[in-house]
Amino acid sequence: MISRKSRKLLAVCSSLLTFFVMLLILFFYMLGVEQTQRGLQVFQVTVAYVPIIVYLIAIALVCGLITFVVLTYYQKKEIAPIAEKMRLLASGNFENVFLNQSNFYSNDHKELASIHQDIFTTKEKMKDMSSQLQTLNTQPQYIDGQTKEEILENERHRIARELHDSVSQELFAAMMMMSAVTEQTKKADLPEDQQKQLQMISSIINTSQSEMRALLLHLRPVTLEEKSLKKGIEQLLQELQTKITLSMTWNVEDLSIPRHIEDQLFRVVQELLSNTLRHSKANELEVYLHLIDQNILLRVVDDGVGFNPEQKERSGSYGLRNIRERIAAIGGTVKVISFKGQGASIEIKIPLMKEAFDK
Repeated sequence: MISRKSRKLLAVCSSLLTFFVMLLILFFYMLGVEQTQRGLQVFQVTVAYVPIIVYLIAIALVCGLITFVVLTYYQKKEIAPIAEKMRLLASGNFENVFLNQSNFYSNDHKELASIHQDIFTTKEKMKDMSSQLQTLNTQPQYIDGQTKEEILENERHRIARELHDSVSQELFAAMMMMSAVTEQTKKADLPEDQQKQLQMISSIINTSQSEMRALLLHLRPVTLEEKSLKKGIEQLLQELQTKITLSMTWNVEDLSIPRHIEDQLFRVVQELLSNTLRHSKANELEVYLHLIDQNILLRVVDDGVGFNPEQKERSGSYGLRNIRERIAAIGGTVKVISFKGQGASIEIKIPLMKEAFDK
């Protein structure tokens, strides 16, 4: 491959070579004229009142420019398939037909053919690693006789129960008392600033209740319990609709995928919904789940306040780190698009390995 600097150098060399060749041709042409002042004739001859030397320089520059453009065009033409294959590899789209093509070039392009073959080999190794990773995650990991998931679920259940039985109930009682106080203040002639303070307290309690609902949703050990992934996600969304004032739209495809991938996806959806309720201040929420070209595609979109994905990931907010770890454990990728004040879009792609189904 030729770098941009090298292409510029070749273009300059082409211009100089063209200029000297044409100058040499003109010199030999001048051999036919009188011997005296032959050297000056080169600079004195004009065409349309323009010295011929100017034409020589212009033609040389054009030749150099053409050389640079042609080299750039052919190099981009050669690099484009490599760049597309690398993009497909990064996105985990291993089954794409274009990615499986390894014999692009003949023996005249051994270097490029070798690069494409290396990409093909890398793709096969990544497929094998993803398959092994997905298969490995089907095997439970035991700690003192309990699986890691069982320990986590029991602890989450304990915390959720304690929050529901203590903090959540107290918030509900405080909200009821504030409602009664508000009703009484309407009858009394309280100053306006005191009424605003009471309204602010009611708003804080109401916000705390919403936060508590989101935390309980996140902690509650919900499982699919022999339900399909589609049914489990729809029940979760329908339950949310009855508890919060949020416009929700979803389109969930009924997928036939390994059970351990279903469980991880369900927990990721649960965590994404919890994060949306706690942080995004969104009015609309969209959830999509489809199978496209042997890739599971999950998208969760909201119209909330948005965030800087890099800053949020560093600080641990939004649970992005946990989501990335869950998805990475099954060979998938997470793409986050968000801007402040413009909502957020979380896109998760998981390649389905045929070997994982067979094992």
